[in-house]
Amino acid sequence: MYDVAGARAVEAAAIEAKGDGHGYTLMQRAGQAAADLAIERWPARKTVAIFCGSGNNGGDGYVMAAALAKKSVDVTIFQIGQPSTEDATRAANEAQSAQVEIRPVADFDPKNFKLVVDGILGIGMSRAPEGPVAEAIEKINAAGVPVFALDVPSGVDASSGAVPGVAVDAEATLTFVVYKVGTLTGPGRRYSGDVSIDELRVWVGSFDAAVPVARLLRLPAGRWKRFERRVDVHKGENGHVLVIGGDSGMGGAVRLSAEAALRAGAGLVTVATRASNIAPIVSARPELMVHSVDSPKDLRKLIDRADVIAVGPGLGRGEWGAQLLGACLDHDKPMVVDADALALLAAAPEKRDSWVLTPHPGEAATLLGVTTAEINADRVAAHHALTERYGGFVILKGAGTLVNAANGQLKLSRAGNPGMATAGSGDVLTGIVAALLAQKVESDYAVGGAVLLHAAAGDLAAEDGVIGMVAGDLIASLRQARANMVGRS
Repeated sequence: MYDVAGARAVEAAAIEAKGDGHGYTLMQRAGQAAADLAIERWPARKTVAIFCGSGNNGGDGYVMAAALAKKSVDVTIFQIGQPSTEDATRAANEAQSAQVEIRPVADFDPKNFKLVVDGILGIGMSRAPEGPVAEAIEKINAAGVPVFALDVPSGVDASSGAVPGVAVDAEATLTFVVYKVGTLTGPGRRYSGDVSIDELRVWVGSFDAAVPVARLLRLPAGRWKRFERRVDVHKGENGHVLVIGGDSGMGGAVRLSAEAALRAGAGLVTVATRASNIAPIVSARPELMVHSVDSPKDLRKLIDRADVIAVGPGLGRGEWGAQLLGACLDHDKPMVVDADALALLAAAPEKRDSWVLTPHPGEAATLLGVTTAEINADRVAAHHALTERYGGFVILKGAGTLVNAANGQLKLSRAGNPGMATAGSGDVLTGIVAALLAQKVESDYAVGGAVLLHAAAGDLAAEDGVIGMVAGDLIASLRQARANMVGRS
């Protein structure tokens, strides 16, 4: 997936490869693809309003209108400015030849339409919409019918996903040639709805004209087989995870991480926590080994026996938590750092290659000394800043989770659902990452695989509804999610 500059470079390469010096062929393909998808997705909605801006995104809308008219769809164009490019002008003439009515936005009456199409800005947004454009967007959002965006919802920054002002709130978006990263992460993901792509049959070499900002997170074919078990395996070979956390009153977080590590396949899981948490954890999950830890001295032997450390869930930010994190940092074992441990780390930053940091946007803001709004305004840039300052692997959670590979390539996960936005969901992810690392899965695949496994468990849990999901539902779905993934490859 690409930012705006990359998308334009790929499109320019495609036009040059065609050899005719203009993009009208791509515009025709885009408009026809949009018409086809609209008919397929909303077959009963035969009255369509298409809002067309003055640029080439509007040109796509004009072509779409002509294509719909040829399919006996009652379509009306609402124009925001006269076409300003040669291709858009040509497309507008084509729509007029198809007897499509073109009217001013002031004439739009939502009662007359069953589907509204946004062809106003596309990737051309450089600032918050204002004037007639903002008014048109507000009319679209108030229409009360499904909204279909062409390429990128107007008002969404295609490079970052930021929404600096009003933006079209689309049910679905059809993006062209390449995925735009801003439709798949940050606020832009919400406004884009269900995002699909049509590459418009461009020459495959066109995609080399720019370096992608990120790639979709997938495991290569067969890599899930790495998660299978030999018939003669013993628990020691499946790794020993030490989960550290659970200050007074916060034992639930450390238990969630520890239980997730077990369900994700760790052979042994030890919990280092406050004494008051031992009885509740053991009674609920007797398979866990639970130790009272009052000082770094109590922790050192447990660290020596573990293969992977997970520190942070319920750790607290007081002296106890700071001392235990300090004891962890005295070792160079693979480590997953989450929750309160991230806040403590932010106070005394250091960089190392052997850890995985798992911040949500608020924690990322603390790590970088900025606001959460600044993180969400450009999640890609925030991720790069985190890896530059802290090293290792960073899982920036949220809509469109971002994770880096060992070679520095950024990956984006489209999986998961809003029901996972619940207390403890991140603690579950911490346990999964630690478990896969403990099972000697290569770091790239352990980190990326954990994100996908976590999301897959969330999607299974969501089959009963997203509202009211709790983190324990993800743990309950982990075995089935893992089995599905292994069986798929």
